[in-house]
Amino acid sequence: MPVRVLNPTFDDNGRVIGLKVAPEPRPALPKGRTPPRLTTKNHYERTLLQLRSKEKSLEKYIFLSQLKDADESLFYKVTMDNMMEIVPILYTPTVGDACLNFSHIYRRPEGLFISIEDKGRIGSILGSWPKKDEARISVVTDGSRILGLGDLGINGMPICIGKLSLYVAGAGIRPSSTLPICLDLGVNTQRYLEDPLYLGRQEKRVSDDEMTEFMDEFMHEMSIHFPKLLVQFEDFSTDHAFYYLDRYRKQYQCFNDDISGTGAVVLSGFLNAAKLSSAASGLPLSEHRILFFGAGSAGVGVAMQLLSFFKLQGLSEEEARSRIWTVDSQGLITADRKNLAAHKHYFARTDYQGPPLKNLLDIIEYVKPTALMGLSTIRGAFTQDVVESMAGLNVRPIIFPLSNPLTMCELDFNDAVEWTNGSVIFASGSPYKPVEFEGRTHIPGQGNNMYVFPGLGMGSLLAKSDVVTDNMIEASSLALADSLNKEERELELLYPQITRIREISAEVAVKVIRTAQKDVSLIIPGIRIHLMNIFLLGR
Repeated sequence: MPVRVLNPTFDDNGRVIGLKVAPEPRPALPKGRTPPRLTTKNHYERTLLQLRSKEKSLEKYIFLSQLKDADESLFYKVTMDNMMEIVPILYTPTVGDACLNFSHIYRRPEGLFISIEDKGRIGSILGSWPKKDEARISVVTDGSRILGLGDLGINGMPICIGKLSLYVAGAGIRPSSTLPICLDLGVNTQRYLEDPLYLGRQEKRVSDDEMTEFMDEFMHEMSIHFPKLLVQFEDFSTDHAFYYLDRYRKQYQCFNDDISGTGAVVLSGFLNAAKLSSAASGLPLSEHRILFFGAGSAGVGVAMQLLSFFKLQGLSEEEARSRIWTVDSQGLITADRKNLAAHKHYFARTDYQGPPLKNLLDIIEYVKPTALMGLSTIRGAFTQDVVESMAGLNVRPIIFPLSNPLTMCELDFNDAVEWTNGSVIFASGSPYKPVEFEGRTHIPGQGNNMYVFPGLGMGSLLAKSDVVTDNMIEASSLALADSLNKEERELELLYPQITRIREISAEVAVKVIRTAQKDVSLIIPGIRIHLMNIFLLGR
């Protein structure tokens, strides 16, 4: 007799309201439909052999996409067992190539595509999603600023798909509960306007007013059709990223990974980096000075998050802000600059009265930073002179070239090690291999958002918080910083090994849940408290 698994279903107050038959696993094929010596073990080994036979990373990405469609369980087993190898294919740096070529490598539908032409009937499109009742996390992009690659339009969909695959691999979120969405509001890149294979709307992007009307309808309909769903905004253009996060964050359960996720990951790495630097120099943690090269959504978002570092040392918000300097394409950002973008005002300096400082070397000489952060997407911006200047100012300079992908990174790890004679404390946005220098192996840090967003998302969902607060995001960062084990600390790593991601995500989720309970005064019925305590105490 066949066995059926029943799962309880809950209402918004945590009360059991019924039972639902769990999806059945794919039935085994009858004898004769498969080769006689095909086993789960040898097919796993065969899959890895096929993957590793591909010479180009983009070919590996296409292979994994096909595997996910053909055998989702095997796809996630391969991913979980080989995290160091697979994550750079599903995410940075390879996902950048996948986005650039999406319209040319497209195979099958995955996720939802919603166009400006659907305005007024967005709800009907959302309602067509076949797993509507199961959806819990959505990654949403409009493709206007994909990594450091610019406006890719609808080609940004692989970012959403990749991030959600990492939710599954990193936090154990059910694949059926994920929903990638790409919003097609046009594209301003001429290459795609002229490409006959481009899959999106081949017109310039709509006006800000029209986009806001569209976004208001989209978020409203999302809350109706997916009332239990968390929205993660991804790779919107800088101004829009800040604007829509501010517009919706107190009304819907959402966050922007470029602003909040990147900031949380960098804060975590900086906490550990500052301790190593101060241990070498004797400088009090409260006296670090941080220079940001790049002041877009990611740059300012990270700077805002690093205010927490100084507040943790007992500084006021104003004192914390005084320890941070920002630089954009026009040089050091000062308050007297005309036509300064709104998101740049907060860190604009009021204490500099000289002529405009435009050269990075001159700015370093003026600021004398202990840490240099790169979020400019300018390849090689941290030249040998810049790096040597940082090394001359600091016993152990902190240099974080964080721009993605590697083709946009401000500094390569081997150059950083060589130009500082091995003293650099380094973290990048994309992965680098260890470097041997003067008899020692130097291991780079990678400020990968994967360390934070799976645990932050899982914690927000388990807490059933209506919003994602700043304190919840800070809690995710502090949990990550504390997750280093003894061996990782002895190696002076800034981040834990990515192979421990499930354990790390659980620790992050616990801190997020505890913070959510305090922040939004969650009133959770007894059964929910019981279930949450099993999760929390079990970790």
